[in-house]
Amino acid sequence: QVQLVESGGGLVQAGASLRLSCAASGRTFSSSTMGWFRQAPGKEREFVAGIKWNSDRTNYIDSVKGRFTISRDNAKNTGYLQMNNLKPEDTAVYFCAATRSWRGIGVVQEAYDYWGQGTQVTVSS
Repeated sequence: QVQLVESGGGLVQAGASLRLSCAASGRTFSSSTMGWFRQAPGKEREFVAGIKWNSDRTNYIDSVKGRFTISRDNAKNTGYLQMNNLKPEDTAVYFCAATRSWRGIGVVQEAYDYWGQGTQVTVSS
């Protein structure tokens, strides 16, 4: 059974940093796209960042460019989202997602086959 488990969320003040991790099990994701989405209260889930299977291509939404960095370690079957200079508007549940195989970096939920349960990130002002 494929499982993605996020960790690293928490409550921080504006300007702080957090590093989210996404541990995958049940299959290897070394040829997959990995992505991070977030969902704030009352809002739809939105794409945040994605990374190609070999890490030579990434994509970010404009609001996090220069502050967030997505990475992965295929040997550990784990993905990461380093979040710096956090802002209150970054408050959301963050989800990691993965595809069965490489087919570009999708920016919609339907592009991904596997999902984690989410981790809460709360940024106070």
